[in-house]
Amino acid sequence: MTDRRGVVAKRAENLSPGVPYVRGWNRARRSAGALADQLVLLGLDSDFPGLVADVNVFGDGLVQLGTVHPEAAELLAALIKAGLAAESREAVTDSPLLPSRGAPAA
Repeated sequence: MTDRRGVVAKRAENLSPGVPYVRGWNRARRSAGALADQLVLLGLDSDFPGLVADVNVFGDGLVQLGTVHPEAAELLAALIKAGLAAESREAVTDSPLLPSRGAPAA
């Protein structure tokens, strides 16, 4: 598998000495875990049953979303878009959208 920037290479099936596979896989595992946590909060964890950490032949971590229904992909895209829009609004107003954890409720 190769993306348009050449960043992602074929997944590692046969390991080569001297390649830091564990480091790459561990980073992918943390990232996949963070995404899984958010999907659980949104009630979407069952829509991404193939979410898994992996590593390529160069030791780069990969996060595979697995095969998902088109509706799940569209919803994930909409959530990303909404998050980017919220960040953009926050940057324009230069104030957080949510109060900090230490701030008293009004």
